[in-house]
Amino acid sequence: MATPLKQRHCVPCRGNTPALEAEARRALLEELGGGWEAVEGHHLRKEFRFPNFVTALAFVNRVGDVAEAEGHHPDIELTWGRATIKIWTHAINGLTESDFVLAAKVDTVASQP
Repeated sequence: MATPLKQRHCVPCRGNTPALEAEARRALLEELGGGWEAVEGHHLRKEFRFPNFVTALAFVNRVGDVAEAEGHHPDIELTWGRATIKIWTHAINGLTESDFVLAAKVDTVASQP
C-alpha cells in the first residue's frame, strides 16, 4: 500500500515536471478526501469555516508553519470565520503530487484543536 499523502513530503519542482493528467488528478483528489476541488485542472481549492476570526487566524498561522516546513506555499485568503486555501505548483502553473501532499497536511492542521 502506498504511503498516505499526509505522510509524504513536498518535492521541489524545477519547472520541467509535467503537470498531472486528469486521471492522476482524479485519483489523488479521491485519496485526499472531502472538500477539495481541482479547479479547471489548475489548482486545488478548499474553504474552511470557523466560529470567529481568531480561530481562523490561528488555523492560517498553523498552515503557514506547515507550508514553511514543506517549502511549498499556498495562497491563503483569510476573512472573519473563514480561510480559503488555494494550492498549485507555480513553476509549472499546474498541479503536481506535492500539491495534494500539502492539501492533505492542511486537512491534518484543520483537524487539530
